[in-house]
Amino acid sequence: MEDTAAVETSVTVSAFDVSRRPDTARLVLSSPKPPGVREEIFGVVRKAFYPKTASGAAAGADGRPPSRWGWAFTALQSVFPVLQWGKSYSFKSFRSDVMAGLTLASLGIPQSIGYANLAKLDPQYGLYTSVVPPLIYAVMGTSREIAIGPVAVVSLLLSSMVSKIVNPAADPATYRALVFTVTFLAGVFQVSFGLFRLGFLVDFLSHAAIVGFMAGAAIVIGMQQLKGLLGLSHFTNNTDIVSVVKAVCSALRDPWHPGNFFIGCSFLIFILSTRFIGRRYKKLFWLSAIAPLLSVVLSTAAVYATRADKHGVKIIQEVHAGLNPSSAKQLRLNGPYTVECAKAAIICAVIALAEAIAVGRSFSSIRGYKLDGNKEMIAMGFSNVAGSLSSCYVATGSFSRTAVNFSAGARSTVSNIVMAVTVFIALELFMKSLYYTPIAVLASIILSALPGLIDIKEALSIWKVDKMDFLTCLGAFLGVLFGSVEIGLAVALAISFAKIIIQSIRPQVEVLGRLQGTNMFCSIRQYPVACRMPTVLTIRIDASFLCFINSTFIKERIVEWVREEIETSEEKAREKVQSVVLDMSSR
Repeated sequence: MEDTAAVETSVTVSAFDVSRRPDTARLVLSSPKPPGVREEIFGVVRKAFYPKTASGAAAGADGRPPSRWGWAFTALQSVFPVLQWGKSYSFKSFRSDVMAGLTLASLGIPQSIGYANLAKLDPQYGLYTSVVPPLIYAVMGTSREIAIGPVAVVSLLLSSMVSKIVNPAADPATYRALVFTVTFLAGVFQVSFGLFRLGFLVDFLSHAAIVGFMAGAAIVIGMQQLKGLLGLSHFTNNTDIVSVVKAVCSALRDPWHPGNFFIGCSFLIFILSTRFIGRRYKKLFWLSAIAPLLSVVLSTAAVYATRADKHGVKIIQEVHAGLNPSSAKQLRLNGPYTVECAKAAIICAVIALAEAIAVGRSFSSIRGYKLDGNKEMIAMGFSNVAGSLSSCYVATGSFSRTAVNFSAGARSTVSNIVMAVTVFIALELFMKSLYYTPIAVLASIILSALPGLIDIKEALSIWKVDKMDFLTCLGAFLGVLFGSVEIGLAVALAISFAKIIIQSIRPQVEVLGRLQGTNMFCSIRQYPVACRMPTVLTIRIDASFLCFINSTFIKERIVEWVREEIETSEEKAREKVQSVVLDMSSR
């Protein structure tokens, strides 16, 4: 009787549970509608500006949702990280940042003038680019060490693409307007990448492609500096090495003054010597930082004292002083050049972001903090948008200046502010003294920065690790060297996509063996000491996904391995394979 009562009780409870169980079909049919396009866009922007707490929802200190002012302050902190770290900023850090900023300015001023020449702009535009973008980045960026300003590769990229639209020698005003337009559009693209989490687009340029692209660009930039180093008046606008060599050979037939070559080579040796000393003796790092500025001062004084400009030495002549003039009215956002400017802008935006994020992550890993890639894109984008409205061209993070900033003891982005203020003071007070600065010394400053762009050790490492990646590196290098910057990028992207497609269609199928004395299984191709199991064939499929594209190939490879194993067993009179184990851990 007790058993019967227990059964009746359990049945009653089960019926009660079933009656209380929700109607699954009703819940599915009455589920809320998916968010529309507008809600999704606002959701993406909200995630960018309203970070969540560890519990997953933005909340105040007492656990309750913050007020409207709390949301606003949280959004401001997300957009302007200076509001977060500024609370704990100390005078000791400020003192370190001031010294780092002054050291950075001593290197940045001559480099900015040289890179403006590389971009086919007047010298003051390089200095303008070292004022406004660093100030914007200082309040919006997350990297503490990165130094913002003009760089060699982006300067070459910009000049090579915009020169195909308008000849800078024939129409300099239109050329400048298009440069500012490309800078504005590049900034808009970069902000969009950050807001909509499109940073993966930068990852399409693999590390191997960047290594090859930088090396090819460094050689092209070096060949372009022969114009200033030799004091040539006529030179080609093409960037491929064949055109440059032809231009040099034809220009050497005309009269040229050896004083330009002597000045350029002398100060190039001086800058490289100070860099060697700075690397040999870490406490003298500042010597290599101020060497370019010393070169400008000494060469200018020498030309002025000897009046060498009247004997064939090329000088930069007048440099406009004063604050950045507004360039908002010069933007060409509608017209016949808009599409060409947009194409150049997207390439400049991706290359500038790839370089800046690579530089920032390199030094943030040393200091032990995480760099927010999306916030970096937003900060870099707003820096370029603001720069385009104030006579600046595309700015990004410079590896050489960032290394100097790091070695000088920079603790925050305040060093960028100090550098920008120093450059602004130089624009106001010292531009007239640059009248007699020889162009050859600017060429030597650019040439001294190029060895850091050629990484032979990394190229050899890529060759050892992955031959297909090395082919990407080589394709980018040769494309830039013998074609153009755009061709080099196109070749690198084409090889990268081909690699992805080939690896998807024909993934690796490896036979695994056991390392003696362990429970580890590894590829017998990589580790010949690994032993196969007597009657078990273990196969690993190195494919991130299986689909109709590669299913036939994988099946054929497995059958082929099994057939070979059976034939080998019959020849050597050993036990046949009884089972096949598939290792799918890579999925």
